[in-house]
Amino acid sequence: MANVGLIVHLGRDKASAHARDLAEWLSAEGHTVRMPPDDADVSGLADHEVAASDFGAGLDLCVTLGGDGSILRAVELLGDAPVPILGVDHGQLGYLTEVEPGDAQSAVARALAGDHALYERMLIEITIIAGDEVQSHRALNEAVIERSADANTIRLAVDVDDEFFTSYAADGLIVATPTGSTAYAFSARGPIIDPSHSALLLTPVSPHMLFDRSLVLAPSTRLRMTIDGHRPATVSVDGRRVAVVGDGDTIECTASSHSVRLVSFGPRQFHRVLKAKFGLNDR
Repeated sequence: MANVGLIVHLGRDKASAHARDLAEWLSAEGHTVRMPPDDADVSGLADHEVAASDFGAGLDLCVTLGGDGSILRAVELLGDAPVPILGVDHGQLGYLTEVEPGDAQSAVARALAGDHALYERMLIEITIIAGDEVQSHRALNEAVIERSADANTIRLAVDVDDEFFTSYAADGLIVATPTGSTAYAFSARGPIIDPSHSALLLTPVSPHMLFDRSLVLAPSTRLRMTIDGHRPATVSVDGRRVAVVGDGDTIECTASSHSVRLVSFGPRQFHRVLKAKFGLNDR
């Protein structure tokens, strides 16, 4: 029997109701169901609650009921645990989700039986050094350094592989994975990169300088951004604000040795996903 984790969109009643149905079915089949505290609470499934720190240990499958944001939260909760993630689309856009709600039960059964493929997506390791404090984070989409609400543009000195590249005067900088190229970096007019690639995408946000292009860098690249000036900036990782940084503080980004494993049931051609999400015409 398997250990199955459920993650729900915390603001969607249909996702919570679906979690209750799946939990009942999985339990009847003899499987163990786990949910983090917030997810168990919003779904009324207190019997399946585990501490967030214990969620990933020994898990055989993680099922997300939401959109891409729910998958990002699953990545955070799973940490280093190499748990396959099956995304069920209760969201609005869903680049990463695999199945519709009506197909979820059969998809979970197939995943537990091993009747599926796994697609790996690269992650970014982020180290924030602010004074004496050091933080480490991991992102599937991106790390963002941007001006605080009460500041104007910020200045960021960028080193590439320990060699100074240039200083950016901008509202911010985005360091994204290919998966994240269709997230915030896309809104900042960065290029779209097929997520089967491995690369670091550096994209400025509203740059106030002549050089305003994105850079697509090798996955072996080590990026270091240093706050240059008195204006503070905020650092966000996959949409979560994690730090406020100031003059001389640094943010380092490298490709992670870990990856995300997404369950799929057939070839997932990226251009078809883009076509569906953007409503592109055949002619």
